[in-house]
Amino acid sequence: MNYILALLLPPLSILLAGRPIVAIVTFIIWIPSILISGGLGHPIFILLAWILIYQSHADRRAR
Repeated sequence: MNYILALLLPPLSILLAGRPIVAIVTFIIWIPSILISGGLGHPIFILLAWILIYQSHADRRAR
């Protein structure tokens, strides 16, 4: 479900993955990039969210 949330709201998805500082920084960068570029930068944030979600699941599996 977190992967689907990453498509719509990447910063919230990153926050739910357990990375609050990265989520705040992503949110601060995400809002201006959406407004200025018209959404062209959005796929980069989706990719970042998916990578961080995958890493958090891999960390849980390793424990």
